[in-house]
Amino acid sequence: MYKLKIISSSVRPGRKGPLIANWIANQAMKNGNFEVEVLDLGEINLPMMNEAQHPVLKKYEHEHTKQWSARIEEADTFIFVTAEYDFNYPAPLRNALEYLYQEWGYKAAAIVSYGGVSGGTRAANSLKSDLSTFKMVPIYESVNIPFFQKQINDQNEFQASEISIKAATGMFKEVIRWTKGLKSIREDQS
Repeated sequence: MYKLKIISSSVRPGRKGPLIANWIANQAMKNGNFEVEVLDLGEINLPMMNEAQHPVLKKYEHEHTKQWSARIEEADTFIFVTAEYDFNYPAPLRNALEYLYQEWGYKAAAIVSYGGVSGGTRAANSLKSDLSTFKMVPIYESVNIPFFQKQINDQNEFQASEISIKAATGMFKEVIRWTKGLKSIREDQS
């Protein structure tokens, strides 16, 4: 079993990201290859980066950073669930990424994006570009959900379309493949 951390990036009041994060977490659990934990940045509530030392040094002074570091360090792979705000991913996610450096490295990263007509693809593309600077491997396969509000029922639950379910299945297949390969790279300390 691989340790999968699903990071929900929206922190705004009334946000719907956690609904989508819970859906993809349930899909991951059904897959059977993952030990799943959802990390909701709205609940974690990291302040704007306030560590004195550069993250590459891993000399953290604040407890919130130490806890964040431990949760990310133990992960084998990630799925980032992101909204699209002003053609980009939310600032709290960039902040959460920048708190750390070494903890992210040599791990596969998939993206589930949501939004209006674009399905959050502009945010996803921007995020993919940034993830590689943390030595993560953003995989090609993703889930992009257009007009996501139409898929939230009266019980405030996200009801995925068949297209999204099929995309998630393909994404998990690639996440597993890349996670296997990257684990051997992480273990090679030469």
